[in-house]
Amino acid sequence: MATGQLFSRNTQALFYNYKQLPVQRMLDFDFVCGRETPSVAGIISPGSEGFQKLFFGQVEIAIPVHSSIEAACAAHPTADVFINFASFRSAAASSMAALKQPTLRVVAIIAEGVPESDTKQLIAYARANNKVVIGPATVGGIQAGAFKIGDTAGTIDNIIHCKLYRPGSVGFVSKSGGMSNEMYNTIGRVTDGIYEGIAIGGDVFPGSTLSDHVLRYNNIPQGAKSGGEMESAQAKNQALREAGAVVPTSYEAFEDAIKETYDKLVKKGNITKVKEFTPPPIPEDLNIAIKSGKVRAPTHIISTISDDRGEEPCYAGVPMSSIIEKGLGVGDVISLLWFKRSLPRYCTQFIEICIILCADHGPCVSGAHNAIVTARAGKDLVSSLVSGLLTIGPRFGGAVDDAARYFKDACDRSLTPYDFVESMKEKGIRVPGIGHRIKSRDNKDKRVGLLQKFARTHFPSVKYMEYAVQVEDYTLTKANNLIDEIVEIGYLNGLFVLARSIGLIGHTFDQKRLKQPLYRHPWEDVLYTK
Repeated sequence: MATGQLFSRNTQALFYNYKQLPVQRMLDFDFVCGRETPSVAGIISPGSEGFQKLFFGQVEIAIPVHSSIEAACAAHPTADVFINFASFRSAAASSMAALKQPTLRVVAIIAEGVPESDTKQLIAYARANNKVVIGPATVGGIQAGAFKIGDTAGTIDNIIHCKLYRPGSVGFVSKSGGMSNEMYNTIGRVTDGIYEGIAIGGDVFPGSTLSDHVLRYNNIPQGAKSGGEMESAQAKNQALREAGAVVPTSYEAFEDAIKETYDKLVKKGNITKVKEFTPPPIPEDLNIAIKSGKVRAPTHIISTISDDRGEEPCYAGVPMSSIIEKGLGVGDVISLLWFKRSLPRYCTQFIEICIILCADHGPCVSGAHNAIVTARAGKDLVSSLVSGLLTIGPRFGGAVDDAARYFKDACDRSLTPYDFVESMKEKGIRVPGIGHRIKSRDNKDKRVGLLQKFARTHFPSVKYMEYAVQVEDYTLTKANNLIDEIVEIGYLNGLFVLARSIGLIGHTFDQKRLKQPLYRHPWEDVLYTK
């Protein structure tokens, strides 16, 4: 068994079988104690390599993950503590492998139920090689203000309450982790606190005994001493009294006995009171703080067209099931997502006709050509679709928007078709929507005729369309050619892309209406409004 203290403010450990909470608690303890370097040097996860992201105060750090004990020891030669969170089935084998590493000095075994024969072998090897085993079935141990093992002493609030963020003057050893926490609290209230505490574990054959640690405390000038080990509580108490120890008559008197003994040692000058200081606070995780109601986090994305918080998604407040039950179509969905209201049937039918007529313009237009070339190059459906969509601009598809703006402006200003066309000519601007390589006065685009007929029949007013027709008639007097396998292939995905594209366009319109700058887009960070 090693003599003197096991840990210091520079102690670093290797953590076997990664568990996020106890590792983070160790790092939080390090930060509160004012350590400059984290106490967890590396993590061992058999078969895995890489990094685990954790926090050291407010700073996110990456702790390397190694696939074997040997690799971790080679990468971190200054780490001399092995914290073993393996299950009882593999705890003995991994602990023995750790004890055989020359750089490792202390092995803490957290698992319960390790076979006694295996534990005896670990104890024999550790004693023969001057190494220390804490456990099995232990919560670990702590040197106040310096280093702690895993979940020892519980939460950071309990650690601060028990003054474990700085060294006190009392050494404590127990078989029970729960009893240790109780005593850290008691000792912290009636004395200047714990210097070092060890929970040896509740198994019949602990890797290190109560007397091992009590005798070790004899070599530590800062620790207060008490202890012994016999068969019964009465015999232990009697032996302790005969040896000069202070033994309370009951547990209720235990606290007073500790305080009385501590005060005497201080008065004699055997103990110098530790100077108190306020430890830095540990930042609380945002998600936890929100759930506990401690903070309010504003949303950064607002949706006014859809809501998915209930049993089913709603489009502009209309449940999806009711859309199906009422027999509504794609045009109705677009009216809800784009215009945020249910448009009259003639409007939604007009939208559907537009989609039908504009679904394809043949394989020779630039968008189709790009999609074809991309698909032939072996790219997936979405990549091919995007390459075609990116071609849409003022000379292909995008001219519709410009045409609507120019025609509406000219009509509102009561310009004659002649004045409008000639003014555009003087500015050197082509009239959007006019001109086609194939269609002409003698070979009119039938799609245009169908749309015009439907609009004149169903819409109450078509003055902007009629103005555009007059512009077309005028331009025609000047030139004759100015009318401008299912799963493998991806048919099902094509239906999905079509439907989702409608929704994405709706979201785009929605954000443009709101005119809010986008700072970030966290998952589900959305404020739903109507």
